[in-house]
Amino acid sequence: MNSEKNPKDFGHIKSFVSQRAHMTPSQKDAYDRLMPVWGIPYENRVLDLETTFKRQAPTILEIGFGMGETTLKIAQARSEDNFLGVEVFPSGVGSLLKRIEEHNTTNIRIIQHDAVEVVRDMVRPATLAGVHIYFPDPWHKKRHHKRRLIQPPFIELLASRLLPGGYIHCATDWENYAEQMLEVLSASPLLDNQFTDYAPRPDYRPQTKFETRGLRLGHGVWDLLFTRNTTPNPATLLMEK
Repeated sequence: MNSEKNPKDFGHIKSFVSQRAHMTPSQKDAYDRLMPVWGIPYENRVLDLETTFKRQAPTILEIGFGMGETTLKIAQARSEDNFLGVEVFPSGVGSLLKRIEEHNTTNIRIIQHDAVEVVRDMVRPATLAGVHIYFPDPWHKKRHHKRRLIQPPFIELLASRLLPGGYIHCATDWENYAEQMLEVLSASPLLDNQFTDYAPRPDYRPQTKFETRGLRLGHGVWDLLFTRNTTPNPATLLMEK
């Protein structure tokens, strides 16, 4: 059993609504056939990444991959890396599984579960090469801001799972959320901003159709890129006690 903090210690409020989007027949077919192949069940035990991916390679965690279009493109372009995708919605999981089969992609694994609990219980400290969080739900009403994923306790937890030099890359098309992301990430003693404030979109993050349409209409998109520094890792120190 993992002896680390329980969910309430991370100020854990679920950042998603449990009922959303029924699966299409093709998504359900892919889900039923392929989840046993590429899926990993949530368990309260640390995941052995080398065993999971059947190789030793840098592992990138993607939180909330939606329909998986971006995830697949990045995984194809960076075949030397492993990608662990976490998503709660079955329609998105089924969609990505379908894409994995159609493109014969082997460096993606999927966990369908709450991301905070996955990171807390299944990811060993100082093991991730990177974290991608693209266009999380902005919960735009002020009274709902507490449901946003990017909060100080969760960023503290994520940063503890990064290797020194590992990165957190966030992107949002909601300016107020971008400002919150910048404030929260900048406040972490474990992270360093790689730019003065916001980052240009890295080449590895493809521009989605939704994003292209928004930019054409004058909507902004903000990327943030922070890396793990060499400050002692509190999670590692906790496990050593």
